[in-house]
Amino acid sequence: MPLTKLRDQIDAVDQQLIDLLAERLRLVGKVGEVKTEHGLPIYVPEREAEMLSKRRAEAEKKGVPANLIEDILRRTMRESYASENETGFKTVNPNMKRIVIIGGNGLLGKRFVEMFTLSGYQVDVLGRGNWDQAKQICSQAGLVIVGSPIDVTISVIEQLSYLPEDCILADITSVKDAPLQAMMKVHKGPVVGLHPMFGPDISSFAKQVIVYCDGRGKDNYMWLIEQMKIWGAHVYNVEAKTHDESMTLIQALRHFTSFVYGVHLKEVDADLKQLLDLSSPIYRLELAMVGRLFAQEPTLYADIIMSQKNNLTMIKRYHKQFADAIELLENGDREAFIDRFKSVTDWMGDYSSLFLNESRSLLQQAHDNRQYEEK
Repeated sequence: MPLTKLRDQIDAVDQQLIDLLAERLRLVGKVGEVKTEHGLPIYVPEREAEMLSKRRAEAEKKGVPANLIEDILRRTMRESYASENETGFKTVNPNMKRIVIIGGNGLLGKRFVEMFTLSGYQVDVLGRGNWDQAKQICSQAGLVIVGSPIDVTISVIEQLSYLPEDCILADITSVKDAPLQAMMKVHKGPVVGLHPMFGPDISSFAKQVIVYCDGRGKDNYMWLIEQMKIWGAHVYNVEAKTHDESMTLIQALRHFTSFVYGVHLKEVDADLKQLLDLSSPIYRLELAMVGRLFAQEPTLYADIIMSQKNNLTMIKRYHKQFADAIELLENGDREAFIDRFKSVTDWMGDYSSLFLNESRSLLQQAHDNRQYEEK
């Protein structure tokens, strides 16, 4: 009886929490309307940091763990950002002519069609089904975005010589230098390279990184950069060659190692269920990242990994590091292993602590989400 009464009280509090969250989301909707009216971004890092700091201090005064309230608020805010999408966004450039997205029927292309439509622009989708009308459709365009698969991006760009001279030509490919050069060659007007650093399964553009590489006519496409900021994206400017060098490490090398690990698991016929049962959150996350890769389109990752000759060069260097490390194991050289470990720690400096702290919250969330099956 005492336990039943306490559980009933907890249930009542939980209901109050649900009511409060519903009220918070209602207010978020009102905030979204104001932001749309005044053209304010849905994500303001300074506001979020200040709010979290205050709530943490208030929680501690009441004996509530600060990390608990931050976890709750961050999850709530993530839902809030997604909810704000429903109110639409201010049109930064109301005089913009039609926007054409080549590959707008693809998963990522659809997200950009959605975001531009929510921002009040007229959007046309161009793909294989209506490519015979490309010249006619693009004749009225103020912005054309190429979102074709990597392996055909250059060939698609090379066919766009008929664009109006004042039209902005952009792409959303994960490789930047070659497409940017191709766009500069085929089109005399404004040119910019974009790389959304996310997949199509995001709930909101808030906090997502979009890289842009300047081509030509920056003043003509700065409205586009501002529009993406209003969506909540963190827009990062970098030179195309620097971008591609970074993507070799961020994307190609990481995807390749996940690919090899997955192939190895298959070759040894690993019992995935048992691996999951035995895994702590960090190992479960590593398996999840490998599984995520193989749950998606193989041609996408083949194109990313094979898109640049430099990728193969870097992968070979990584392979040599494996060989050197294996030699340490073969020689049983424990001290050399420790020395090499420490040298990397010293090289990372404060980033080691930063990564450790960030990983703690990720691991806790993975632990909370884990469901154990009944034996």
